[in-house]
Amino acid sequence: MKKTLIALLTIISFSCQAQETKKYNLGFENQKEKETLSDGWFKWGNYELTIDEATHSGKKSGKITSDQTGSSFGSIAYKIPANYEGKKIKLEGFMKIKDVENGFAGLLLRVDGNGTSLAFDNMQSQKINGTKDWQKYSITLDYPEEAENIYIAGILSGKGEAWFDDFTLSIDGKNVQTLKEVEKQLSKAQLDKEFDSGSLIEFSDLTTENIENLELLGRIWGFLKYHHPEIANGNYNWDYELFRFLPKYIKVDNTIERDKILIEWIDSFGQVKECKKCQATDKNAFLKPDLKWINNQSATLKNKLLYVYNNRSQGKHYYIGMTANVGNPEFKNENPYSNMSFPDDGFRLLSLYRYWNMINYFFPYKQLMDEDWNKKLKEYIPLFINAKNELEYEFATIQLIGDIQDTHANLWGGADKIDEWKGSKYPPIHVRFIENQLVVTDYYNQELKKEVGLKIGDIITKINSKSIDEIVKEKSKFYPASNEPTRLRDISTDILRSNSESIEIEFVSGDSKHQTKTLKLYPKDSLNIYRWYRKSDDKSFKMLDNNIGYVTLQNIKEEDISKIKKEFKGTKGIIIDIRNYPSTFVPFSLGSYFVFSSTPFVKFTNGNVDNPGEFIFTSNLKILSQGKTYKGKLVVLVNELSQSQAEYTSMAFRAGDNTTIIGGTTAGADGNVSAIMLPGGLRTMISGIGVNYPNGEETQRIGIIPDIEVKPTIEGIRNGKDELLEKAIEVILKE
Repeated sequence: MKKTLIALLTIISFSCQAQETKKYNLGFENQKEKETLSDGWFKWGNYELTIDEATHSGKKSGKITSDQTGSSFGSIAYKIPANYEGKKIKLEGFMKIKDVENGFAGLLLRVDGNGTSLAFDNMQSQKINGTKDWQKYSITLDYPEEAENIYIAGILSGKGEAWFDDFTLSIDGKNVQTLKEVEKQLSKAQLDKEFDSGSLIEFSDLTTENIENLELLGRIWGFLKYHHPEIANGNYNWDYELFRFLPKYIKVDNTIERDKILIEWIDSFGQVKECKKCQATDKNAFLKPDLKWINNQSATLKNKLLYVYNNRSQGKHYYIGMTANVGNPEFKNENPYSNMSFPDDGFRLLSLYRYWNMINYFFPYKQLMDEDWNKKLKEYIPLFINAKNELEYEFATIQLIGDIQDTHANLWGGADKIDEWKGSKYPPIHVRFIENQLVVTDYYNQELKKEVGLKIGDIITKINSKSIDEIVKEKSKFYPASNEPTRLRDISTDILRSNSESIEIEFVSGDSKHQTKTLKLYPKDSLNIYRWYRKSDDKSFKMLDNNIGYVTLQNIKEEDISKIKKEFKGTKGIIIDIRNYPSTFVPFSLGSYFVFSSTPFVKFTNGNVDNPGEFIFTSNLKILSQGKTYKGKLVVLVNELSQSQAEYTSMAFRAGDNTTIIGGTTAGADGNVSAIMLPGGLRTMISGIGVNYPNGEETQRIGIIPDIEVKPTIEGIRNGKDELLEKAIEVILKE
């Protein structure tokens, strides 16, 4: 009996040990001798990483320590192969922080595939700082089908200390430690590696005929990409099919031969079966597919293309999808070719073809461009092909992006040479365009105030002997924006940058004459730089004189909303400041406080994967009254810093029964964004859905039009006045 009991206990002991064996070392407990970090964990960023004895459980945790300020960060990261299937991925973990300032701490979850980041969150928007004991945090993201690798991490930006422990990763609620891995079936497109090292395409001098032929090919390549069923099924690497076809195509010297090989090329992808599900374009569609170019082709080519259109792919598509519950395009399986810092001729042409067709079929604001998008493909072919180096390629790309006139659209990643061109040294002052003049508005570091030798309100008129107007004119084409105030906003953040240690400026201070001085520049990390406005961790709401409530959305928290309603219930008026980007989504939770009945405030346009180029209006979205409506006046403050979610939130507040909007032109970029990857590792975005008032009026490019236009003045800046806030108080006090 005793031997049996010992044997049973031994079996139970071994069984428990087997159950506790984990595939991934997410609790930091396993660490080899002489290794700095626990097994599997590695360093991102440049902060100090250690394994520490201060833990949430067990004996070890990961720790990040920093005494730096600026834009640096440190991250302790772990990589997990994405050999799992599911819809949602969730990271949970425990974090403890001490004296975190000028930044944030958080968990990080990133899912990569096709050489790019497909899903990402680092909790920056939650602004977790200060000192906090162990708390559990979590991140939930959509889990992309094309996921290849999962990265989990703890991150610290700014100064302070952060500890991390007991990470758990789950997919659709199931812990990956116990999930069975699946072998993902690669598509034929993924298996095609022929041109991974280069396209082997070289163009000689381009003639007008060459350019026109390449323009037609770009249209047909994009049309087939989004309409042909075999390409939709992932049976062809569509980038590489272009490179296979180009050598033959660029040799044609007449339209008859050209059309003949184009038809043969289309036929080579197999017979397109008759589509019984394909429907004609909705007669009520807000935007309809533009097929005029097809009708302008020879009869045989036109008929071939129209047959494909009438029997186009339906449903799931390898290269394009629509984000669930939102409807903005999701550009899938687009290889960024990040290993090619300067893509060759073929890949640069591919970059143009890819972007032009994405905009042509899935950008909801194509009709608002100043220039005809149909002409842009031909215009940019020589710019992309003739780019002599990485900087010229980036310049061509950012100019093309600028032509869609969407402030969401810029080169947000990979534009290393443009960043070098802007300058590695930064001014110690913040400047803005006020009354069309470049005005000093703040010092990044107060201790440099005397050394700078400039006052708040000083007007800079020249930089290195060149007038500000000249500089703006030169740089404007490299600063995409929906409207001019927003372009000037973005230019102002870079206009004083240089690769030199200093710049010569001419300026006017008060009523004095023009003066000149040498302005010393600094490395970015040595300054407390902010892009548009200085971030604040102060309370988001306060009471002003005369029984007026004030709310800023830049640091509002969900728990603040009930307090705002309670404390401001009996005030004469409430001022909501959205000259910032809201830290919490409040259109419904706070907007409902200002309507007496359910009120429509917005409707959207969504694209259609089954009929690329078609955009349909959704029904109106309403703000529901909560029954306890605020009875005072509501004044909303906006300006060129109000962008995207800030503009959407302004629309919600405008639905209120007693709302006045005060300020200037907003950024004119609204709608959930869609990421786009281009060869050379370039990353951009577009506004992916159309955002309209219930009557159909657009906000894109126009922005939120204020009821009372008030803009800052140079005199007001010099005297430390907030003229928009003063006007808001005046409106509330006026009987």
